[in-house]
Amino acid sequence: MADFYQNGIITTLHNLHQRTVEDLEAELNKFKKKRAMALVLPSLYSELEGDALPNIVSELSKVNYLEQIVIGLDRASEEQYRQALQFFKPLGNKLKLLWNEGPRLQAIDQKLKEKNLSPRELGKGRNVWFCFGYVLASGQAQAVALHDCDIVTYDRSLLARLIYPVANPNFNYKFCKGFYARVADGKMHGRVTRLLVTPLVRALKKVYGQNDYLDYIDSFRYPLAGEFSFQTDVINDLRIPSDWGLEIGVLSELNRNYANNRICQADIADVYDHKHQDLSPEDSAKGLSKMSIDICKALFRKLATNGVVFNAETFRAIKATYFRIALDFVETYYNDAQMNGLQLDIHREEAAIEMFAENVLAAGTDFLENPMETPFIPSWNRVISALPSIQDDLMAAVDADMHDYS
Repeated sequence: MADFYQNGIITTLHNLHQRTVEDLEAELNKFKKKRAMALVLPSLYSELEGDALPNIVSELSKVNYLEQIVIGLDRASEEQYRQALQFFKPLGNKLKLLWNEGPRLQAIDQKLKEKNLSPRELGKGRNVWFCFGYVLASGQAQAVALHDCDIVTYDRSLLARLIYPVANPNFNYKFCKGFYARVADGKMHGRVTRLLVTPLVRALKKVYGQNDYLDYIDSFRYPLAGEFSFQTDVINDLRIPSDWGLEIGVLSELNRNYANNRICQADIADVYDHKHQDLSPEDSAKGLSKMSIDICKALFRKLATNGVVFNAETFRAIKATYFRIALDFVETYYNDAQMNGLQLDIHREEAAIEMFAENVLAAGTDFLENPMETPFIPSWNRVISALPSIQDDLMAAVDADMHDYS
């Protein structure tokens, strides 16, 4: 059971009492009269064949407070899209399935490319962006939650706790970030948060001194969690990163657009496990290696926009400082794991830190060599300004696909 301690400058909503999911859902059903709710799920077709998504669909089929469930489907052929429509059929008429590789959505993407507004990278960021566009276009929801499709420990209480802070009309929150302990199978997971983000933020504080943005990021229990919720109007001017910097980028956008008292984090699961990425130390374009570089660059870009000056010497200092702080954390995590009867391999932890340290410097070098790099997808406000009919086109394309291929 969590304590009630408030760390940092972001409100933390703990799990202090084991409310039943039925109790939470009863309240959410009252809230929906004032704030209709939607869920966005970015999915690969391959996840339909995994262990997690069938259970997620089964759990969501029991949820009755959602107005919409908008699913973005990536890497699917026509036949696979047809199969996906059947797979998600238990979700009923709430389902809206975006076939991102389909000819209709590809035609919309072509219109965006002609205006230089199309997402440049394939992946989760692009998928989420199109789903957000559909939610905005339909105008049916005032509160939206997002979570991944690979959560093998999923039950619907996760969604209820995630969306509650922004769905409750008596609360003032625009955005809620989910958090949880990354412990499963007797092991401590979450290496990128534990061994990269937290020590890197602490290193940046040590090199540059007190910084409001770094205090903000350091306040989140699990900044890389893929689960968050927000009021729908947040989407309009949200610029979503298209790479692995998505979660840090979203937090940075919220920091730019809203006061800290409009942002919170909520404990959404006692047990959480999902698909684990390979470390991939031999290939910086894959796995946790690429993820770490993208995350570092996302942090550096945000700090630069706040007036922080970087050069080759400061990046060497950041790397050295990070490396020492991260190594110190290994003992902390090892002791924590031992006291809780968990496994933690010190060699694997330090090997990951060594790779992350090299990638901190690599990310810094790339940042200096490409200062004008902008991996952000344009906001929907800008897209609608350039293409006023794009939302109607998107809705029509999704509805036509679901009709023609069902």
